Amino acid sequence: MTAAPARRGRPGYDLESLLLVAVKLFNERGYDGTSMEDLSRKLGITKSAIYHHVPSKQELLRLAVDRALDGLFGVVAEVEAQDGRAIDRLESLVRGSVSVLVAQLPFVTLLLRVRGNTKVERAALARRREFDRIVTELVAKAEAEGDVRADVDPAVTSRLLFGLVNSLIEWYRPGRGSTGTELADAVCKIAFDGLRLSPQ
Repeated sequence: MTAAPARRGRPGYDLESLLLVAVKLFNERGYDGTSMEDLSRKLGITKSAIYHHVPSKQELLRLAVDRALDGLFGVVAEVEAQDGRAIDRLESLVRGSVSVLVAQLPFVTLLLRVRGNTKVERAALARRREFDRIVTELVAKAEAEGDVRADVDPAVTSRLLFGLVNSLIEWYRPGRGSTGTELADAVCKIAFDGLRLSPQ
């Protein structure tokens, strides 16, 4: 007769699964409104088990916002390696950013909600400003090349363009309706049909 297998206790968490639960709680309650005690209760593990993976709540936040930012700057690197007109590179940047948002929705949502209350948040906001600067420069180049209307300030165009992209976090839900590619097509159609100058 074979012995019954030993009963296993509650499964442990690795860093990735811990991070996913933390980001979900941060998005639901706000980063400031979530304690390590809340996280411990949600996971069903002790706080010391969490500290086995990360030294602090702030480190969870850093890992989360860096995942979103690293994805966006990965798209920037791809776009900067491309040749061709600035308008086409700008469209590639928008498409890639929508893809990152769809693939990393909870992480991008958290990034867009940070307010600069902690050192980690201020560092994330500084990287976001760098991203905005890159977008603005691309818009200005596209304008200089005669592909984008010149009657709107490039910084305003950049903010409006990414305001449209970032609004997806408010209503997009994976598995319901449009795919990431369809969303990118829709954003680019609405944005670039209005931005591009018609051939004379």
